Amino acid sequence: MDNMADDKRAVAILNQFKTLENQRTSWESHWQDLADFISPRKADITKKRTAGDKRSELVFDGTAIHAAEMLAASLHGMLTNPSSNWFSLRFKDRELDGDDEAKEWLEGVTDVMYSAFHRSNFAEAVHELYSDLVVFGTGVLMIEEDDETDIRFSSRHIGECYLAEDAKGRVDTVYRKFKMTCVAMRTMFGEKNLSTRLLNKAKMSPYEEIEVLHAVFPRETYDVTRKDKGNKPFASIYIDPHDKVIIQEGGFDELPFTCPRWLKASFERGYGRSPGMTALSDTKMLSKMSEVTIRSAQKQVDPPLMLPDDGFMMPIRTVPGGLNFYRSGTRDRIEPLNIGANNSLGLNMEEQRRNAIRSAFYVDQLILSQGPQMTATEVIQRTEEKMRLLGPVLGRLQAELLQPLIERCYNILIRRKSFAPPPEFLANMDVDIEYVSPLAKAQRMGDVQSAMRLFEMLAPLSQINPQVFDFVDMDGLAKYVINILGVPASTVKSDQQVAQERQERQQQQQQMAEQQEAMATAEAAGKAAPAVKALM
Repeated sequence: MDNMADDKRAVAILNQFKTLENQRTSWESHWQDLADFISPRKADITKKRTAGDKRSELVFDGTAIHAAEMLAASLHGMLTNPSSNWFSLRFKDRELDGDDEAKEWLEGVTDVMYSAFHRSNFAEAVHELYSDLVVFGTGVLMIEEDDETDIRFSSRHIGECYLAEDAKGRVDTVYRKFKMTCVAMRTMFGEKNLSTRLLNKAKMSPYEEIEVLHAVFPRETYDVTRKDKGNKPFASIYIDPHDKVIIQEGGFDELPFTCPRWLKASFERGYGRSPGMTALSDTKMLSKMSEVTIRSAQKQVDPPLMLPDDGFMMPIRTVPGGLNFYRSGTRDRIEPLNIGANNSLGLNMEEQRRNAIRSAFYVDQLILSQGPQMTATEVIQRTEEKMRLLGPVLGRLQAELLQPLIERCYNILIRRKSFAPPPEFLANMDVDIEYVSPLAKAQRMGDVQSAMRLFEMLAPLSQINPQVFDFVDMDGLAKYVINILGVPASTVKSDQQVAQERQERQQQQQQMAEQQEAMATAEAAGKAAPAVKALM
């Protein structure tokens, strides 16, 4: 009876997958073109290719490929730079910011998370995600628990993923159709969960690849009091599409995928659009123009020849040092044919296309041209302007990539008890995520400059009226600047420590004033003593 129920569920899930498969069809040809010309190593979406074959036969100019790689590398460095901190944790209750014990515990949690990121394969996986994002407009990153490194990341090829959104436009359903070897399936799922057909294949041909469907979607009903995998908020079901049976069923506490989109039209559900789509027409045109220019240059370097129809001993030898014989007394010569090629025109047109491609991938904005006459302030201002151009993209990536990524990792580490136990007063306290990446800092530097310009404007007025600075909360301004600059919390004094030091400083100043007053009184009394004695 259970087997029959499982078979019906498998068929129902396969029918749901068929719907998602039909919805994605219109994207696939577009993705294939993008892969052919901008990301050839992934050009196997609608085409069936074997591992290791040549995939760049359509590319005659690599401008788009290099531009996409530059943008992906820049996003990696600006958003999730492995050499610097790119996020921090804060309590939603801002009153806890000044508590030393709370701050110390939160710093320890942040250090554990960074340590987990560094131990894992996060750097290489997220870079692959950025590459998919700038080319295809959609990236898929899977985040799983791992016994060795706590967290394991894997970037999934868009060609194997099928996405669906909830009512709020957030991806909450991911179907993956991929291939595994028979021996890998036996290791992952166990022999008792495999059909007789698969077990026979595992014995006879262990390295034969079998299609597997992995469906992850939110459960409509589940028992929150139970902790087993069958009662998790998100279902995880592996299906053999050939036999239409469930191989394995489990669950996740959170969606194990982050599916960021570069840009997304409101009427298009599931998938996004990319700079690669903007540059595709120019890229295809440039490739064709480069092919024609190469042929034209070849004709000029090795031009076709004009031959008289008689007088020569055939065949004609055009190799260096080649000897050609003709009748003596004739004036016939072998002459090159003037094809009237104008390579400079073709090169100029190609450069226009290259500039358009670089513009689509923000290359000009990412490369800072620093002249010798530029001041440090001018360099900072130009950097800020260029960083602001990626502001809309940053907002979407924060919501669809960084936020769920950090929350998923945070919850995994909590369940694995990787954090130190929090103090009792911090129980059930909510934590906020704050981004301190280079891009986030650059976008917020304008606020710091506004504060600095405030002092520049008030300084002349203070010469007339020193009380104008009474309108500025110096403590609040200092905290604001420290927060924007992303200064480590361990280097910033707490409010209690600052108040104590100010009190001690005030007491010292008061004691010094009292001592000076006593000394002045004693000195005055010493000078007055002879005069008083004379009067007596």
